[in-house]
Parts: sequence; structure tokens; C-alpha cells
Amino acid sequence: MLAHELCPTKPLTLEVVGKLLKELPHLNLSAEAVRRVNKSHEVLTKIISKSKSPIYGINTGFGDLKNVQISLDDLSQLQTNLVMSHACGVGNKIPAEVVRLMLLFKIQGLIHGYSGVQLATVELLIAFWNKNILPVVYEQGSLGASGDLAPLAHLALPLIGKGEVSYNGIICQTTVALKECELSPVKLKAKEGLAILNGTQFMSAWGVFNLLRAKNIVVAADVIGALSLDGFDGLKQPFDARLHTIRPHEGQIESAAHILNLISNSQIANKLPEKKHDVQDPYSFRCMPQVHGASRDVIAYVERVFLTEINSVTDNPTLFPNDREILSGGNFHGQPLALALDFLAIALSEIASISERRIFLLISGKRGLPSMLIAKAGLNSGFMIPQYTAASIVSQNKQLCTPASVDSIVSSNGQEDHVSMGANAATKCAHVVKNVECVLGIELMTGAQALDFRLESEKLETSSCLKKIHSSFREVVTFLETDRELYNDIATSEKFIREFDFHKL
Repeated sequence: MLAHELCPTKPLTLEVVGKLLKELPHLNLSAEAVRRVNKSHEVLTKIISKSKSPIYGINTGFGDLKNVQISLDDLSQLQTNLVMSHACGVGNKIPAEVVRLMLLFKIQGLIHGYSGVQLATVELLIAFWNKNILPVVYEQGSLGASGDLAPLAHLALPLIGKGEVSYNGIICQTTVALKECELSPVKLKAKEGLAILNGTQFMSAWGVFNLLRAKNIVVAADVIGALSLDGFDGLKQPFDARLHTIRPHEGQIESAAHILNLISNSQIANKLPEKKHDVQDPYSFRCMPQVHGASRDVIAYVERVFLTEINSVTDNPTLFPNDREILSGGNFHGQPLALALDFLAIALSEIASISERRIFLLISGKRGLPSMLIAKAGLNSGFMIPQYTAASIVSQNKQLCTPASVDSIVSSNGQEDHVSMGANAATKCAHVVKNVECVLGIELMTGAQALDFRLESEKLETSSCLKKIHSSFREVVTFLETDRELYNDIATSEKFIREFDFHKL
């Protein structure tokens, strides 16, 4: 059985997180993690037993009820009530991968030792991961400010034996899964419910989930764009390194070098300029490095934000064991994530936007290609309507890219008077991600069809890299001889975009 040790001194990386999602090893805690959790819980217990002053969320109510003091005898019930009352999520159930990331990031946050939770609580969260017990969490309900309260309440319900879980892929009551796995719920102690509910793990999980796919998308966009370039008999000059060293945006340089490498030994790309159909290409081909590269730079920025976040402590109040002090602050506010997620959605949307323009050009009947990329156009419609589909998706992306982070609605009787709406930014971004994968899938269908016609008409070879992607794709989507139902091809192409390892080309 594969295993992975979580340690507060070993920051999570995207590579590690991606590997954990793929391999699903058993998680365990390092000795340092255990020491820190135990120490913080012991210190918190001593502070509570000696203090007669109100400490927000520990011996008081929550939000606008902050001044209502709670007796020592009711502190456990306070935390249980908090979890139950805040579990108000609605909408679609979120994907299993996102729930797993929520568990992982919540555990990682707690083991830093600033939250005061019991070791047993952390160990039960780990058991959920290890035994494939995934709390049912809903898409809507978080304002992204006092932490992701509603989604994290659903993550917390199974800890106290309530709510629903997906156990080995089947939805059931938590009690059923706990009994099957011989696990017992925990009795929450002071601050524990708040430690689980306060935090940005819903936004963080969605953000990292989106980022992992985004990093694949920008590589795929270069590959598919290069394939379309050869299909369109495009020019090689726009990818010359000399052009990009005098405007040295990092993403632009990377994208240009990547595309140039992809077409380096293509006979089509290396034709003499006078043998080409045109002396200059439209922007959607010529400016791929500038557009794809700008999105690469955004992804790099967003990655920095989320790596900081998933290795941070974001619950409130925060216990500093060495100082024997509890501070109430706002680390749960999702503003950094909300802005980054809105930016990521915009950057990815542009990948689809320029891709759709290449689709449009490929079916236009230019440069020796048949109209709609089909023999006997008229009798056959060929790739006419896939372009419509891509255009409708690109239009929807423009609507989805309206920033969530510019909105704020006052809540909790004005106590929570500015919120980030980062959770909405995260779920909108996820929709954009899927849309972009679909548009790239349609371009891959179109570019592969165009390349087939180009290879046949000019009797030239494409590059070795592009041959690999073309042949792999043709194993699942065949050349379009005459009209057929294309929705299955589109679905297969989208799946191919999501699952093919474009980095290995």
C-alpha cells in the first residue's frame, strides 16, 4: 500500500497534490505534526480552564452573536450546534476529487498546530481519506469570507456521525460508513467545530483542481494550435526566438519555443516562404505565443497564490501555543483566492476564444482546404456546426468571466460586512475550465481533419511530434468521410484533451 506522510514543515506542491489525487496513497502524520496538534490542544484546554473572559467562538456565540457568552458545560454542544446549523449547502454535489482536496488541505492546515483541535479529530479526517469515505458537499452556500462555512460544515458533519458520505462511490448515511469501517464519531471539544468550518478549503480545493487542469490546457493549446498551423499551411517565422527575446514575457517565450519545437521537423512548416499560400497568417495563428503565453503567466501567478494558501493556517481564532495567546483575525477571508480565480477564468477563456477563431479559419475553404473540411460540401455539412458549438461555448465563457470578486453582500447583521465571493469565483472558473477543454477538443477534431487533407494534397510530412498526437487521436476519433453524428466525437475529443499527457510530446 502506497503511503504519504503529512508534515507541517514539508509544504504541499502542485506536483505532490496531483500525485496524491492520482495514486490515492494512505495518509499518515509525521511525529512533528502529532506533536504540534497535541501541544496546541493542551494549551487551549489550559487557557479555557483559567480564563473568565470571553474568547470569540470558543466560549461565545458566532458572528453577530459574538457577545453571548457560553458556559464551560456547554462548550462541546456549542461546537456541535455550529456544525449542524451551518450545513446549509445547496445545488450540485461537488466532484469526489474536490472533496478529497478539501480533506487534504483541512488536515494540512490543522497540523501546523495553531487550531487547538484534538488529535482524534485530525485522525478521523485522515481515516476518511484512507477508507474512501468522502463527505457529501454541495456547490453553493459559501460567501468566501468567514471561511467556506456551509461547504466545510458538510465536510464536518460526518465527524460527528451526521450527514451523508460517498463510501466507495455510493451515497449513504454517515453512520452506515462508520459502522462498516469500524470508526466512531468524535465528540467535538472547544473551538473544534470552528476550526473545521473557518478556513478557505472549499475555494482552495476548487482552485487547485482548476489549476491542475489549466496547466494541462495551456500545453494542449500549444500542441493543438501547432497541429492546426500545419493543417492551415501556416508560417514558422512568428515563433522565431529572436522575436520573443525582444519582448521577454516568460509565458510568451515558453509558448513560442514549445510551438517551434513541435513543428521543427515538419516538411509543411519548413516549406520556403514563396511556396506558402500567404505571406502572413491571421492573428489566431501568428499570435499564439502572445495569447497562450499571457495565459501561462496568469497560471504561474495563480499557482503562487494557491501554493501559499494550501500551506497556510486560515481558521479563526488562531492559537499561538508558545505565546499562550489567542488572536481573532481574518485569515479566512478569501480575497486573494477570489481575485486569482477570476483572473484564471479570464485567462483560460482566452485560450478558447483564440482556438475558436482557428476552427473558423480551418473550415473556411481557404489555402487549398475544402469548405467545411468535407468532400462534397453541400451534400455534407462537415465541420460547420462544431464551429457553432465552439462559438456558443466561447460566448458563455464571456458571461462566466464576469468577476465574482467585485461583489459583496453584507451578512450576519453587518458583522461580516465585506465578503470575497471566492467560492462563486471557484465554481464559475471550473465551468470555464470544462468549456475550454471542449473547445480545444473541437479544434483538435478540426485540425486533425485539415492536416489529413493537407498531407494528402501536398504529399509532405508533418513533424514527428505532431504525428504522435495525430495518430493517438485517430485511434479514438476517425477521419470524417461523410456526415455522421458528431456529438459523440466531440465528447470523445473533450475526454482526450483531459486525459492525454500533452507534456510527453
